[in-house]
Amino acid sequence: MAHGCAASRWIRFGFRLAFTLVLFAARFAPAQERRIPRQQSPTTAAIQGLVHDAAGRGVPGATVILSDVTQHRQTQAVTNADGVFRFLNVLPATYELEASGTEWEPYRSIQFSVPAGEVRMFAITLNPAAGATAASAWRGVGPPPQTASELLGLYRELQRAGAAPANAEPTPPVPITELFVRTPDRWEIQMPQWERYPRNSGEFPYVRSHWYDPFNRNQWKGDYPIVGQQTFFNFTATSDTFADGRRLPVPSGISAANPGSFQFFGQGGQFFLSETFRFSFDLFHGDAAYKPADWRIRITPAVNVNYLKAREQGIVNIDVRQGTDRADAHLGLQEAFLEKRLHDFGPNFDFVSVRAGIQQFSSDFRGFLFLEEQPGIRLFGNLKSNRYEYNLAYFYFLEKDTNSLLNRFERRHQQVWLANLYIQDFLTKGYTTQFSFHFNRDQPSVKFDNNGFLVRPAPIGGVVESQGPLQIQPHDVAVAYAGWTGNGHIRRINVSHAFYQAFGHEDKNLLTRTPAGAKSVYINAQMAALELSVDKDWTRFKTSFFYASGDSKPQDGIARGFDSIVDSPAFAGGIFSFFNRESIRLTGTGVQLMGQDSLFPSLRSNKFQGQANFVNPGLMLWNVGTDLDLKPKLQTFLNANFLRFAHTQPLELLLFQSPIRAGIGGDYSVGIKYRPPLTDNMVVTTGVSALTPWSGFRDMFSGRVLFSGFANVRLKF
Repeated sequence: MAHGCAASRWIRFGFRLAFTLVLFAARFAPAQERRIPRQQSPTTAAIQGLVHDAAGRGVPGATVILSDVTQHRQTQAVTNADGVFRFLNVLPATYELEASGTEWEPYRSIQFSVPAGEVRMFAITLNPAAGATAASAWRGVGPPPQTASELLGLYRELQRAGAAPANAEPTPPVPITELFVRTPDRWEIQMPQWERYPRNSGEFPYVRSHWYDPFNRNQWKGDYPIVGQQTFFNFTATSDTFADGRRLPVPSGISAANPGSFQFFGQGGQFFLSETFRFSFDLFHGDAAYKPADWRIRITPAVNVNYLKAREQGIVNIDVRQGTDRADAHLGLQEAFLEKRLHDFGPNFDFVSVRAGIQQFSSDFRGFLFLEEQPGIRLFGNLKSNRYEYNLAYFYFLEKDTNSLLNRFERRHQQVWLANLYIQDFLTKGYTTQFSFHFNRDQPSVKFDNNGFLVRPAPIGGVVESQGPLQIQPHDVAVAYAGWTGNGHIRRINVSHAFYQAFGHEDKNLLTRTPAGAKSVYINAQMAALELSVDKDWTRFKTSFFYASGDSKPQDGIARGFDSIVDSPAFAGGIFSFFNRESIRLTGTGVQLMGQDSLFPSLRSNKFQGQANFVNPGLMLWNVGTDLDLKPKLQTFLNANFLRFAHTQPLELLLFQSPIRAGIGGDYSVGIKYRPPLTDNMVVTTGVSALTPWSGFRDMFSGRVLFSGFANVRLKF
């Protein structure tokens, strides 16, 4: 105990002695200049000047020479369009300036000194040379400005040599407070009016802004604030015109459009035209660049007008009396949210924000699982200088309009919870990986779409209760997804991949109905995708593989066919692929083999309004393709896909047909993307594709080659 007390006394004595020595050193140490930590004292200076004529107009193109009178060193500069010249990193010394120009009298200044750490600002007056007039002197440098330079008041006139006693110093340097133009609003500074070639169009160094011009400074495009100094408004208008002509396998139906049609398959030609106008009003507060907004309010209404022409009845509406064409229009609200930045983590703009309302969200790189515009609340941000990005979100779905796919103000009774984490430069630089978890709860409901077709539940199997009063049996889907995706490059190889494991429960799957009633099934399904590509000059060579598990035993109580929440995959050709873009319905049923803009043969009634179905045949897809950047404005996409079902037992059960073989067909497509102004303000996308049926597809439909051609014109302000 005594030893412990002695030790503590010695420790206290040591601290006191050290503190006393520090105070003594601080008291008697020589005084030093105080500086900001890690800041060095300046060793150079700068000289800036304005060369002007007798009327105060800046003279462009004049040659200015800075001469060190002691070391006999010279540095040369040329004045810019405003007549301004600059010399940076000037060593402290005694200097003189010389200026000259075509048909201008040479100028040499008195000598002056430049100390370190200062900025000397001088004005130099040039007079026309002997025998020249002011008009002829300006002829060599361009048209003279109409007025004197606004910068003239910032500079002090530097006297000519001989006009003052030798070695006389000019007036004192300009105070630092006078080095800047004082304006009430820095955002309102306009570019000067000047054209290099007055008689010809093009090549304008300065362009004034107009309210209708989105390419130059525009208050309505968020280039400068509308209120105060940090409140901005950005208006975006988009016109999206889409036309699609296709041939699909469709039945002639019980009331054929053409009397005397005895074939089961009718005429599959269809034409679809859609025009969508979106108007986005974005009000936000912040710095407008480099830093996340402090708060944001965005509202995006959309108007759609669409037209469908078919060659058989029962396509545009369940009522065959409606004929073979349909025109429709709808107004929807696609975005309406409030965003608030909650906190900053450090000086590198790491932040956390919250966004509540109708908002767009894509949960992975390629849109395999969830891509929607729905009401929700989302917490998002980044860490470690944006190396880590994260999202926590909850969405409560609205119903979709059947023909326009815009939101309706009607609850869908479907909810999605999700969390994901992106990690940049994961294991190797240039590769970003993502880990995610999704939970989809689609509650029991009954829904007929705008055209009279039953979409929830799907009109297959035991959709109607056979015992007791006639009624539709809705069912519940609760499924979770654990996912790992990645995108980037590993050395020369571009890599994009995804894997999802689905597990959960579906109450009363209607495809598995037995005499005892519809079964509840457990879900155990997988999806995997991999794309590898190599860039060679303006060409990208790529190959990819896609797998969605299928159900080989559709009535064993375990659903093994993979299905997404709402997918829109940019993979294996994307929208240029026939199998991806077009929706093919199974004849004699009320479900689709695969939905619009989807790779999953999920047997849903409708991708947007139907419920996920995990008793399906699955898919295996092999792709080879090439992306060609023919010109900066023109891209071409070539793809060939080879498709087969993973398991055909669900199709045999649904169609009461056996056997159905696995081969689907070869999908071949060519796409073009053209941007006339080299920006996204005008984009023309077009493509043609064809599906050559193989044995499995012929077992269900026919051997006719299916084809499609589309064009999309997108204009954006």
